[in-house]
Amino acid sequence: MRASLIQIAVDEDESVESRRRRVAALVREQTDADLVVLPELWTTGAFAFEKFAGEAEPLRGPTYEAMAKAASDAGVWLHAGSIPERAPAGGGPAAEDGPLYNTSLLFTPSGDLAAAYRKIHRFGFDKGEAVLMGAGGELVTVPVADTTVGLATCYDLRFPELFRGLVGAGAETLVVPAGWPERRRSHWTLLAQARAVENQAFVLACGTAGTHAGVAQAGHSIVVDPWGEVLAEAGPGEEVLTVEFDPGQVAKTRERFPVLKDRVLGLKPPRGPRP
Repeated sequence: MRASLIQIAVDEDESVESRRRRVAALVREQTDADLVVLPELWTTGAFAFEKFAGEAEPLRGPTYEAMAKAASDAGVWLHAGSIPERAPAGGGPAAEDGPLYNTSLLFTPSGDLAAAYRKIHRFGFDKGEAVLMGAGGELVTVPVADTTVGLATCYDLRFPELFRGLVGAGAETLVVPAGWPERRRSHWTLLAQARAVENQAFVLACGTAGTHAGVAQAGHSIVVDPWGEVLAEAGPGEEVLTVEFDPGQVAKTRERFPVLKDRVLGLKPPRGPRP
């Protein structure tokens, strides 16, 4: 299986519409890939909090339309990173006062929407994304080409229980778009490898380059195999990181070193009350 992670540089002088066209063109070039992955909030920048409301769009808005067309033109599965989604207000059509979510979109090679994932863990503690956006509540896994993909986003990487849940739902490849800051880059690499090792799964973690609202981005998108080995890693700038991997390695690793069979907490049915 061949995956291309497009590490987008977010230039604050580039308009959202211009970047959307540029990214769509980059996706169309990946015709040899099975799966293409974009970063988190690449339309606005993950730390450009003041832009979230103004640039928010409905699920099937302009980014949806552009990425669906790009996926279809290239004939690839496309994880289109995430967008600031303006959800419908009160169950009706999308409105200015509807809630915001950090929402990932996954498209089939024909351009159909295969899944949407609303980020569960919001970063910022008592400011930024944590107060501006709502939290998702559903784990999402999708059969993609020769593997089953589990979806997570950026800050989710710090919460191993989410990934255990994805593996419990059948995930073999964990895809993590992010807008990770340079000042915590060592955590980015460490956590990506940890999630791969503990879940015996591939991790495809795609970050951004450039600067978001004055916050330098880490770049260094990374692909890790189920044994924790780094198969490929990007540099700090904009680039396309392409790697070939064998999804069958997941089953082989889990069979050869069956650590997941020894899970205990929260993963086995209760035995009933003791006498």
